[in-house]
Amino acid sequence: MLHRIPRTPGWLFAAAMLLAAAPVSQSIQVAQSTTSGSVPNLNLAQRAAELGDAKSQYNLGLMYDKGVGGVAQNDAEAVKWYRKAAEQGNVRGETNLGMMYANGRGVARDYAEAVKWYRKAAEQGDDIAQMALGQFYANGQGVAKSDAEAAKWLRKAAEQGGPRVENTIGDMYESGDGLPQDYAQAVKWYRMAAEHGNALAQFALGNMYEIGRGVKKDDAESMKWYRMAAQQRDPNAETLLRRLAAQGDEDAQRAVRALNALRK
Repeated sequence: MLHRIPRTPGWLFAAAMLLAAAPVSQSIQVAQSTTSGSVPNLNLAQRAAELGDAKSQYNLGLMYDKGVGGVAQNDAEAVKWYRKAAEQGNVRGETNLGMMYANGRGVARDYAEAVKWYRKAAEQGDDIAQMALGQFYANGQGVAKSDAEAAKWLRKAAEQGGPRVENTIGDMYESGDGLPQDYAQAVKWYRMAAEHGNALAQFALGNMYEIGRGVKKDDAESMKWYRMAAQQRDPNAETLLRRLAAQGDEDAQRAVRALNALRK
């Protein structure tokens, strides 16, 4: 008999893509966390933005959003400059403006308006906007609920983001955080990510088989996925297998011997 141990949700490990806490869902505020790189000089950004340069408008909005680069944090100013960039078709401006509407930052919360801007960015291929749009369709926020549209946009996001995004979607379906709780869907997305080599998803899928959540309980299948995760040095999987081996579990003992052989 296997024993489940606590698992840190994959979206925490995917923080470079995903997220700070958001009123709508754990994953709606993705846009803010995906922006990276050095912050532009305030004076240069301000002048270029006022002259109509969309990238500079976005950068200036980001500076106000985060309160960096010599400006105080100001949501209203962030919205102002994100909007100017978005109205010129700047995809990051569109995504971040959607995020501001989704979270009611600097503007009244308006899911329909959030959907409008996320859609514009999603149609330009932005994977963060695609994931957000999928969530809105899944939850029926700002748009008529549609499982088909949700699946379409989540799939597009996963096609670009790869196994890390697939694992994150699985986490959201399992927890009900950002997507309607659906264990069968969680298993589906975990399996995709696991088969693509994501260790977090392999451990998660092992958990699902262990407790029979969204799939028929199967200790052998559970051990298979735990072993694959451990082979990639997933700490939770290794801890679990070594603990079970110490307790006399023969399958775990074989798995630990194989791991030890790989490490020599």
